[in-house]
Amino acid sequence: MPKMKTKSSAKKRFRVRPGGTIKSAQAFKRHILTKKTTKAKRQLRGTVNVHASDVASVLRMMPSA
Repeated sequence: MPKMKTKSSAKKRFRVRPGGTIKSAQAFKRHILTKKTTKAKRQLRGTVNVHASDVASVLRMMPSA
C-alpha cells in the first residue's frame, strides 16, 4: 500500500498539540481590516483551538498527526 499523504494546506494551517487539541490561527484577520474596530482586530490576535465539530475533518487531512 502507498503511504497516506498529508494535505499541504492542512499542515500549513494546523498544529496538533500533545493533548490532542488542534491549534490554528484566528480567522478574519487577513484583509478588509479598515472597517473593523481596533478592539475587534486586537481580539483576533493569537491562536485558537479548532472547534470540536471540525476536529475529525482536520485529522482526516493529517493522517500521521
